Amino acid sequence: MDNSENLTAMMLFARVVECQSFSEAARALGLSKSHVSREIARLEVRLGFKLLQRTTRKMALTELGLAYYPFCTRMLAEMHRADAFVQQLHQHVAGNVRLQAPVTYGCQCVAPALNAFLRRHIHINVDLDLTDRGSETLDEQVDVAIVIRARAPQGDQVRMLGNIDWGLYAAPDYLAQRAPIVHPDMLPRHDLLMFHGPAHTAALPFRRDKQRLVVDVRSRFRANNSMALLNAAQAGSGIAYLPSYMAQAALARGEIVQLLAEWQMDRLQSYLLLKEAQPGAPVTLLGDALIAALGG
Repeated sequence: MDNSENLTAMMLFARVVECQSFSEAARALGLSKSHVSREIARLEVRLGFKLLQRTTRKMALTELGLAYYPFCTRMLAEMHRADAFVQQLHQHVAGNVRLQAPVTYGCQCVAPALNAFLRRHIHINVDLDLTDRGSETLDEQVDVAIVIRARAPQGDQVRMLGNIDWGLYAAPDYLAQRAPIVHPDMLPRHDLLMFHGPAHTAALPFRRDKQRLVVDVRSRFRANNSMALLNAAQAGSGIAYLPSYMAQAALARGEIVQLLAEWQMDRLQSYLLLKEAQPGAPVTLLGDALIAALGG
């Protein structure tokens, strides 16, 4: 007798006994009840004895079926251990990955996702380069890059992660000392905290339904880093124009509030650039992890 014919049927038999039902075992395995019943019947023919007594109401092990069952459960346990070994092997992929990301987005969003990835893949090393001089394409020194753009970069290995909306944020103490801001036209009377630009004035875009506005505002404090602008807003120095990811934590703590939230302002997108690699390679695993954590 070719014992290899019995392997699948033995596992099916073990599951039927565990579930005490052909129907439940078939459902758990994603198979039809008739297929499970047929395979066990063929196994009984090959063995030369009955494993199960079947009636319309119940199912019971025969004496020989009871003696045969432990062999089947041991084989099923070995199969589970083999699956666990393969899964663990994939989790222990080794290698180095060079990752590039914008400075503040990298600190606020990428680093937490990267920490979780490193805990799961202890044999993969990641070199993170935080820079705001990201290019449209990957250079030879980078395996994975995150860029923030108004339009998608060119290339086959580009994946969109999500939208990044910009908005206006200020400390409650700052707003408590002034009239409520109910329309964008009121902003020129306030101190704005903005990114560096060629002038101390800036034109802010606003969209709501079919309305389109551009409001010129005065920037009292400018910086090339959104963390500096957020700190200034928290200190009550004015109204900061920030990407939403930068404001989320302070907003949740009540340290700042969003102004004119019903108006949409600038919207950019974050993109993932990947070097082509085989499934299961460190580059691919990191890319998939970043898409799962940052996409949406």
